[in-house]
Amino acid sequence: MTRIIADISVSLDGFVTGPAPGPDSGLGTGGEALHTWAFSDDPEDRRILREATARSGAVVLGRRLFDVVDGPNGWDDTRGYGADEVGKPAFVVVTSSPPESVRLTDLDWTFVTTGLRDAVAAARERAVAASQDSGRDLDVVLMGGGATVGSALDAGLVDVLSLHLAPVVLGAGTPLFTGGTPRTLVRRSVIPTSTATHLTYELL
Repeated sequence: MTRIIADISVSLDGFVTGPAPGPDSGLGTGGEALHTWAFSDDPEDRRILREATARSGAVVLGRRLFDVVDGPNGWDDTRGYGADEVGKPAFVVVTSSPPESVRLTDLDWTFVTTGLRDAVAAARERAVAASQDSGRDLDVVLMGGGATVGSALDAGLVDVLSLHLAPVVLGAGTPLFTGGTPRTLVRRSVIPTSTATHLTYELL
């Protein structure tokens, strides 16, 4: 079964970027500490990253995050979604209008202008098709940014919430939770490593 998994790194005080994020500094001031785990040599961190990217049949992201990763200081052959870990899944971008051009033309981009729910539905179709091609269950991963993941949680679109809790207090930045609809979560796993605490919750 294809699940919708929100997967994001967060600080102890609930921020998914530091202060003043922008195209040239997508994670804001101090926000790089959130993703230390993704570049560590800790065997458990490597396993978690490898398994998370391997299960990705399609990935959803917001337009602001797309502008960062497709910008001149964004992804390249060594930095990107699951770089050196997995084949390249389809990417679905929630946006009010498609960009005039795309730098990362080797990736499969779909731009959805009719809202997050439609973007998730399009990503699910791609993930189901990829599952059929590969012969194994693949998921839709909501990678961010924070507003996209938060909106998906509020809209009840998420089956699993995967948080990578970094041991840092940023003080300000982009909050993951801003109120919204109350949700009941069931903890499925807690994995502490040398760089983060990896938490997995199922949403009821």
